[in-house]
Amino acid sequence: MFCRLRSATVIGVDSSLIDVEVDLKKGLPQQTIVGLPDLAVKEAKERVNSAIRNTGFAFPIGSLTINLAPADIKKEGSIFDLAIAVGILAVSGQIVADSTSSDIQPAVGKLDSFILLGELSLDGRIRPIRGVLAILEMARKSNIKKIIIPNYNAKEASLISGLSVYPIRHLKEAIEVITGRGTHLRAASKQETDEERGGQKRRYSIDFSEVKGQNYAVRAVEIAAAGGHNLLLIGSPGSGKTMIASRIPTILPDMTEEESIETTMIYSVAGLLSSSTGLIRKRPFRSPHHTASEVSIIGGGKNPIPGEITLSHNGILFLDEFPEFKSSIIQSLRQPIESGSIAIARADTRLVFPARFMLVASMNPCPCGYLFDTDKT
Repeated sequence: MFCRLRSATVIGVDSSLIDVEVDLKKGLPQQTIVGLPDLAVKEAKERVNSAIRNTGFAFPIGSLTINLAPADIKKEGSIFDLAIAVGILAVSGQIVADSTSSDIQPAVGKLDSFILLGELSLDGRIRPIRGVLAILEMARKSNIKKIIIPNYNAKEASLISGLSVYPIRHLKEAIEVITGRGTHLRAASKQETDEERGGQKRRYSIDFSEVKGQNYAVRAVEIAAAGGHNLLLIGSPGSGKTMIASRIPTILPDMTEEESIETTMIYSVAGLLSSSTGLIRKRPFRSPHHTASEVSIIGGGKNPIPGEITLSHNGILFLDEFPEFKSSIIQSLRQPIESGSIAIARADTRLVFPARFMLVASMNPCPCGYLFDTDKT
């Protein structure tokens, strides 16, 4: 027996639809996952097996083949667990997505009309995933309306309108939604009102009124912020460079709706959104330590992820003790500053991360730090 479901994967800061094809045939009990899966995807066999049994269903006896298509895209993470589990239950005849019998209410739709996302725990609970916002934006553009997601990610999912999003806590709830039994499970809707959005715009715990003196530095910051210019602060230790730099976001213009969604999407892909975080309204302020690696700042890695320059997109990248950063890192900043993006090239992939930020750096004027301090000379 064969069935096809839909899931998705995050590629850089974008996402792609993935078909999860499940085939069950007679033979020795075995389970094979193909389609360029990484180790976390291969380990889904054990998680799905335990989750199905501990949810009250029977794991089918026979030869199971699970294909994640298209096969030329590398599949990473545990996001496919839920789709694989539902597919196994469907091919084994334990759930029927289109049933109209008297004991089962009409289903919400066919299996392949849903996008199923979520990591399974061994008892069937659904764990959170990253990149939900990027996947929902892709689903909206692809005209796919029904998405099942972990309840933990419900807040960020409510930011995209025009979709029927079903936040669930357990594998049983996913089955109830698909079979039409889950009448108590309503699709989430966009939650924030205009009043709530306005209330989030100007909530800062710091302010420029706390800066005493340094009139020339404050004036320079105002000009740089107004024009979106990069800024270098030079002064003795304790003169207020970090204090001034950390308050720059408080005088920048509010982010537009598009910028807020774009920034929130980046943080979702990076896994930096909590269950209570909605749309990010404050401009980002990132301050990596000077011992940070080039990959952590520029982005990349074996499985490329956004770096600090991408997390600073639409905001501030503050480099304290600027001369202490590696020369290779400083040189790597030139291209993203000019183009507003960074291209991460690997042997098997090429990703482009957004990186439009205001660079603010600070440094001492000399090794001892007190060149211009008349009290120390």
